[in-house]
Amino acid sequence: MDEVKIIEIKQSVFKNNDEQAEHLRESLKKKGVFLLNLMSSPGSGKTTTLKATINALKDRIKIGVMEADIDSDVDAKKIAETGVKAIQLHTGGMCHLDAEMTKQGLDALNTEDIDLAILENVGNLVCPAEFDTGAVKNAMILSVPEGDDKPLKYPLMFSISDVVLINKIDVLPYFDFDVEKCREYIRERNPNAKVFTICAKSGEGIDEWTEWLNNEVREWKK
Repeated sequence: MDEVKIIEIKQSVFKNNDEQAEHLRESLKKKGVFLLNLMSSPGSGKTTTLKATINALKDRIKIGVMEADIDSDVDAKKIAETGVKAIQLHTGGMCHLDAEMTKQGLDALNTEDIDLAILENVGNLVCPAEFDTGAVKNAMILSVPEGDDKPLKYPLMFSISDVVLINKIDVLPYFDFDVEKCREYIRERNPNAKVFTICAKSGEGIDEWTEWLNNEVREWKK
């Protein structure tokens, strides 16, 4: 009996996506648009963090937001209340966005008058980490109630994230969460990752995070 031919479809899909993502980054560089891919698990405070980020930066740079979700437009409506341009992306059941889907979203957003485009990715710590969206930087939010061992359980997410925002630090007294241990776990996965401790609800730590982001956007546009 002849041997069965095996084709590595998954590898081909990732390779094609990586090429599209690189083309998208090159296009964004020419336009002077900084794309931030924001990821987290559901309930981490992603939309609240995004609103706090927008309010801290919208008077200095022009911002547009793409809200990705399986369904509904709840988050996009919340973001639109901040006064920035916002659109909702429905993924049709998919648990992530890839480079082509992100490009479609950017085309719909119309980035001609935008300095910073933020993609709020679908909420989970697995699928979004596997696909390069073409973003300049990847940021992820880890909330205190989720536990300080998440970098050990979801290594890929933390290894591809340029920034980790440890959110909900106001509830640290009520959870067994060791911030320094978490930082150590993050460094094991990605020694170059920036780590900011924040409380999106109260605004604690937001200035430090947004100042870093603003500087990154300015450098990208040079």
